[in-house]
Amino acid sequence: MNDQQSLPDEPVYSRKVLEMLTVANEFCLFLEKAEEYSKADLLRFLQKILPLIYLKAALLPEVVTEDEDATEHYVTEEQWEELFNILRNKFGKEDAFQYLDLHEKSHNDPVEGSMAEHFADIYQDLKDFVLLYQKPLKAFKENAVRDCRYLFETRFGYRLVTVHAALHYLMFSQTLEDENF
Repeated sequence: MNDQQSLPDEPVYSRKVLEMLTVANEFCLFLEKAEEYSKADLLRFLQKILPLIYLKAALLPEVVTEDEDATEHYVTEEQWEELFNILRNKFGKEDAFQYLDLHEKSHNDPVEGSMAEHFADIYQDLKDFVLLYQKPLKAFKENAVRDCRYLFETRFGYRLVTVHAALHYLMFSQTLEDENF
């Protein structure tokens, strides 16, 4: 039986996975052109897409992988740094924000975060998911979904929530029409 014949019964080809793939791809493509957008447009887009990413990632099915080694990472340290620097320059003084890091032992004390760092981290996880899923073999798709779900639960989900809170505060405590904020 080929992959096309097994489509309806395979979680890796489910609507939930394809919707996550679509949202993740939109997020990545937009950030790859972040330099072309105004700060206000960038913030407006991120404000709207982050809840979609969270929802779609939370709905990803559990996938059993047949080949644990059919996985790859694509985003290089240089690509991460380039995106981070573009976003940090775009956000300017609003890049820094305070949040509680619940992974730390002293999670009652706020720590300083960087919106650019959070978005670059989320981008890295989602871009790896998108590119791995596009590989032709089903084993790669299985690992892409499994890894994305795991990284949502352990890493980018919490980063997404904390940066979204900072983004919400920034957007509604200042006027987006003022490009100098």
